[in-house]
Amino acid sequence: MMAKKEKKFLTVAPFECAWRKDLKFREAGRGCVAFDAFACNDVTVVFRENVGSQHYHYKRDNSPHYTVIIGSHRNRRLKIEVDGKTVVDEAGLGLCCSLAFQSYWISIYDGLISIGKGRYPFQNRMCQWLDSNPNCNVRYVGLSSWDKHVGYRNVNVLPLTQNHMLLWKQVDCGEYNGEEDVDEELEDEQMGYEKWGLENFLENWELSDMIFVVEGEETRVPAHKIILQACGKFPLSSSDDDVIQLQDVTYPILHALLQYVYTGQTKISESQLGSLLALSTQFEVIPLVKQCVEAMERFKLNKKLFDSGNNVELSYLNFQPHSRTVFPFGIPINVQGLQQLYLTSKYSDISINAEGYGFISWSHKIILSLYSAPFAKMFTNGMCESNSSEVCLRDESPKALKAMLEFMYSGELCIEDTMDFGTLLLQVLLLSDKYGITLLHQECCKMLLEYLSEVV
Repeated sequence: MMAKKEKKFLTVAPFECAWRKDLKFREAGRGCVAFDAFACNDVTVVFRENVGSQHYHYKRDNSPHYTVIIGSHRNRRLKIEVDGKTVVDEAGLGLCCSLAFQSYWISIYDGLISIGKGRYPFQNRMCQWLDSNPNCNVRYVGLSSWDKHVGYRNVNVLPLTQNHMLLWKQVDCGEYNGEEDVDEELEDEQMGYEKWGLENFLENWELSDMIFVVEGEETRVPAHKIILQACGKFPLSSSDDDVIQLQDVTYPILHALLQYVYTGQTKISESQLGSLLALSTQFEVIPLVKQCVEAMERFKLNKKLFDSGNNVELSYLNFQPHSRTVFPFGIPINVQGLQQLYLTSKYSDISINAEGYGFISWSHKIILSLYSAPFAKMFTNGMCESNSSEVCLRDESPKALKAMLEFMYSGELCIEDTMDFGTLLLQVLLLSDKYGITLLHQECCKMLLEYLSEVV
């Protein structure tokens, strides 16, 4: 593991705009640009259907385009313009343009424009606005300025998939800036809490605290330390800016590894099995190592399979169909390892407190969000908890909160058989219903029926 070398930054002169053909969305109308910038004021980013010229200026552009101005009016306002007309003009919003580099991100999804600050996209959102007549053809990103030079570096254009939108819809209640909700046909209602899981955070910048960098491709892929370390052994520290640089590894191989970790299954071509085996061996994701070896052995024994060119499907549930140690979501998490990380508070980023009682336990936002869409809402929609390292839950039993947290790290509900067993079980049941923790709710119902049958 090593830090990424500092690169020279791009300076954009006043009334000019820098365009590159590689600074474009993978899908028209949907994408995110993340960058560092320094300026006295007016960091300006343009989104256009076609590449502009060096001397392009958005004020004189008659073609359809979006413009986001961070630090307008001498670093006092944030503006969004559509085809040169101002649609958002907000004061403050935590702008911090200066002669020191600051990190920002801007995403567009079918006219839904979101703007935030910080190294990790989709976190620390400052503003969000929905275009009622969206331009779904914008694709190219231009780095511009107004009346002062602006410096840009670490500019990355990231894909924005429907998984991101499902997450936002599930956790955001549709409260967009001055506009009606996004079309309900985004399938969030069909998704339901019962289908909520870690796959929603696969290669998602939400709650991420480390980055993979694919050498040669300059591809930045976000991940979550607690998840990685519960599935293998990755060279991570306790710092907030961990970067793992991968040499001789292509993005499809890294994607296959992360997909297996986050969903419990992946698909890869036979020719890439050796590379996936090497990467999973490097990070000691043992179940995947074993499945890669078994698949390669099958190919060796059957030459017809070897020459077929078909993809190989690897599934953790198929690999351990009857194991009692399988995590509830069917992902290759080492339960004992995850519990140890919980007990030692390693990589924790949130302190759970009960009103009137105080501190309950250190935890991890990604684990709480894995089980509960309401918790994900709390940590990602710009509420105070999104940027805070503690949360205070009201009207909750401390014992019930502890039981809930222990369940989230073990997949098992353990309540001592004492005089208040029934009361505590009912409290946990109500808690699981309140936070939409379906698996815990089901377990409580099962135990409550058993308890009532014994009492009767």
